[in-house]
Amino acid sequence: VQGTGGSSAVSKCSAAARGYIQDRFLRLLAGRRRRRAPLIHRGYYIRARAVDHCVQDFLLKTQSLPRTQIVSLGAGFDSLYFRLKDMGLLHHTVVYEVDFPDVASQKATLIKGVKELSALVGDTGGEGLGAITFSGDDYKLLGVDLSELSELERTLEEAGLNNEIPTLFIAEVVLTYMENTRSDALIQWAAERFPRACFLLYEQVQPEDPFGRVMQQHFRQLSTALRSLALYPDCQAQQRRFLGKGWTECSVMDMNEFFTCCIPEDEQRRVQTLEPFDEYEEWHLKCSHYFVLAASKGMEASWTPLSPSVTVPCHAGPVGVAGSVPAAVCAGLSGVPGLRRFGHRSVLIKPNVIVTTGGFGEEDGQHCRVRNFHLLSRHAGHWEAVCVTQNVPDQRWGERLYHTVSRLSDTLALVVGGRTSPSSAGLGMLWLKFPETCGASGPGDVAVELVNLQPAAEAGALRWRHSTSEVTFKGEQYLFVYGGRSALEPVLGDWHFLHAPELSCTAISVEGPVPESRHSHSACGWEGGVLIAGGLGAAEQPLGSVFHLREHEHGFQWQTIETHPPLVPRYSHTAHVHEGKLLLVGGVWFHASSVPGVTVINLMTGLCLNYVINVEHLEWPLMLHNHSSVFLPDEKELLVIGGGGNCFSFGTHLNPEPVLLSLSSILSSR
Repeated sequence: VQGTGGSSAVSKCSAAARGYIQDRFLRLLAGRRRRRAPLIHRGYYIRARAVDHCVQDFLLKTQSLPRTQIVSLGAGFDSLYFRLKDMGLLHHTVVYEVDFPDVASQKATLIKGVKELSALVGDTGGEGLGAITFSGDDYKLLGVDLSELSELERTLEEAGLNNEIPTLFIAEVVLTYMENTRSDALIQWAAERFPRACFLLYEQVQPEDPFGRVMQQHFRQLSTALRSLALYPDCQAQQRRFLGKGWTECSVMDMNEFFTCCIPEDEQRRVQTLEPFDEYEEWHLKCSHYFVLAASKGMEASWTPLSPSVTVPCHAGPVGVAGSVPAAVCAGLSGVPGLRRFGHRSVLIKPNVIVTTGGFGEEDGQHCRVRNFHLLSRHAGHWEAVCVTQNVPDQRWGERLYHTVSRLSDTLALVVGGRTSPSSAGLGMLWLKFPETCGASGPGDVAVELVNLQPAAEAGALRWRHSTSEVTFKGEQYLFVYGGRSALEPVLGDWHFLHAPELSCTAISVEGPVPESRHSHSACGWEGGVLIAGGLGAAEQPLGSVFHLREHEHGFQWQTIETHPPLVPRYSHTAHVHEGKLLLVGGVWFHASSVPGVTVINLMTGLCLNYVINVEHLEWPLMLHNHSSVFLPDEKELLVIGGGGNCFSFGTHLNPEPVLLSLSSILSSR
């Protein structure tokens, strides 16, 4: 547990070095420097922002009072005091920091040895007196185990804490490491002993969904189990906890809601453009698994730092569920390491033959961008998979992620776009050519030929997280490339018609309301046109719109499909059409109380029904984002291949085996 504080300080220091947070003291306190990934920077930015937002609101609301106090529980190597002092915000406030004796002693030694820190705190020689490891006029550093409440109370009183003046308690990922009886006692003690008090809590939530299970496993492996989650698994339970322990007001937000509601739009845009970034799913999942809570009692002016500055749709409400869909491991494909990947594409090139390309996953025992293809074929109801190494080494393949693959015939498919890194340009187009015998006599004799393509419509290819769909206009076949993002544009809203098979760019009139720019949406061919659903918009907010691009006399026309109840906004899902029904599979949304399963939209009536996925027969977390899926109409089954991602600092999760979802019961209903 003590080690988590040092790791946190290093991550905050890295975020500050990249401009996410303004804090010149972190580098003095972190002890060591290590550059973290952009996803980690965003995660620690939102954490620091939430804490600062609430602390500064407390100081603002109490600035007319003669004295106030801040008690930081489990402060570690945090720089809060030094930042507040440097900003001139502690004229009448004393800060008490508490942590394990060893941690407090290390921090005290560090402060004494760094002139820039010791000059700010103004050492008055009170160090070394029992548990008080450092003492200044407005800063006290105490070495106490928080689980020993009587010792904590005695030491705080000895250090000068006055329970009659307004006091803010801060617990930033601290209480969850304690036994619940002890953390509950501390929360109740603070409410009972301090007539005018506020409590700021930041920690984890939602332990039982796939991301939550990976998160819990990570902390268990560090021997720092998250103990609060069993009794307080969601934001509502935490709110009830505080109201039941003596606090009279309590508000709580998960970090998706905090980012959207409490951070100004210009600051959101600043953060979103600091570094090349393409891990939206993991960013939003991380934010849905952490919360900030503000509780108070006895304050003359109501302390409500989590009041939204903007009005947005509620993220926390439950999603209506019409039923469930059973999931089972696809036995024939079990144990194929090359199918453990995300950001890839799978396409049915002929009946019972699927090609899976690209993505990030396992190859030769390593995690990397996957270069090899996999061909999946079914014989007598049994699936097999074989890894196919391209027959000519060709750097133009580029080990790409977030591309599209469109089948043009049994022997020909087109790869459009994709990327290597988020800072690189899109990768253009390539042909995939398959022999006539592909899949006929088992997968063992398959060869795949990559042919470079020089398309006229280069602008249509230099993108990723887009869609490519087959449409028909005046009896001619076209590929419709829509949306996505590029290295220069975080979201695109343009489209291109490529005439098959020569792929010449064709100008075709399109009328109607133009959809909002988006990426990570789904696209399905339907009635000669295409259905676009969901996606991530320009503000990195999930979209809930469904559009139909349909042919009319002089070109195409965008039409909005109204759904009822409204489609829950989502992205990074897959989609299929079957007998007038649009199936949306998985994805990411902001409703932390559940994860997306299968949504069925009746395209005639607009009826929208959500089904959860029954995973009781799976022994591992099923992450349904960045996956691929193939619909098998005869069996009314979905074959889900891959999925997962880099789960913040908790490690990379790859769904270990392909999964079959049986849809027969829901497709036969309304």
